[in-house]
Amino acid sequence: MRHRAKGRQLSRTASHKKATLNNLATNLFKHDRIVTTEAKAKELRPFAERLITLARRGDLHARRLVERRLKDKDVTHKLFAEIGKRFAARPGGYTRVVKLGHRAGDGADVARIELLGE
Repeated sequence: MRHRAKGRQLSRTASHKKATLNNLATNLFKHDRIVTTEAKAKELRPFAERLITLARRGDLHARRLVERRLKDKDVTHKLFAEIGKRFAARPGGYTRVVKLGHRAGDGADVARIELLGE
């Protein structure tokens, strides 16, 4: 039984899931949109939105908290310089998940997660 167990397991250990979300968020901020499975996109959404909220704060502590997750310094800089400024006036809801259907190879549900415009 999964009583009080939050989030999707994604068939991974906790450390592998954490690394997967870190990499997905890095690629999302680098390319502004990525195509992945629907479960991963839904799990990534609150993770990425928390990082954008930290980028909106813009102070040193927020930058250090983000750098724990994103290992690419260029992406961290883009997050604070561009993406954080883009959503400065928006109270939340920075991403959108669009369902795309089924993947040809294994039939998995595929979705695109993207950052919203201004």
